[in-house]
Amino acid sequence: MTISIEPVDKAVARKVFTRPAWLLAYGLGAGLSPLAPGTIGSIMGLLLWIPLSWLPVWQYLLTLAGICALGVLVSDQVSREMGKADPGGIVIDEIAGILMTLFLVPQVWYWILAAFVIFRLLDIIKPWPIGLADRQLKGGIGIMVDDLLAGAMGLVLIQGMVYLQLTFA
Repeated sequence: MTISIEPVDKAVARKVFTRPAWLLAYGLGAGLSPLAPGTIGSIMGLLLWIPLSWLPVWQYLLTLAGICALGVLVSDQVSREMGKADPGGIVIDEIAGILMTLFLVPQVWYWILAAFVIFRLLDIIKPWPIGLADRQLKGGIGIMVDDLLAGAMGLVLIQGMVYLQLTFA
């Protein structure tokens, strides 16, 4: 297995830091990472989760819904402007997905780490129905939905693990 590091496209970086839609789609610049932009975007989502985790449930969910709606709009605009179906630098989908997986996760390092790893694995491997959505859906919806499905599956898995640990411990 070889790891390729893509050089940062200066024209793209200029747009990221001068156009609000690009800045949001690229996760405040996280998507410009030459190595694993999706993972870096997920880390940005994890950092965003820290203050959000203290919000009441309804405010967390409202914020997540807002990020999802905004993600559809900005990722659609940026992907159209780039002429690419799902540019790797768009990471607002990873941010929304990890926020979904982390919903109501206990604020303990090992649960947070487990949620992060589960989400990343689901996002990379893309089991059904994530892979189907990734292949079939286009535009901003397509960019967002596969990561939201990974986030939802991650949420179910991590909450199941928490439940089993609390039940049988």
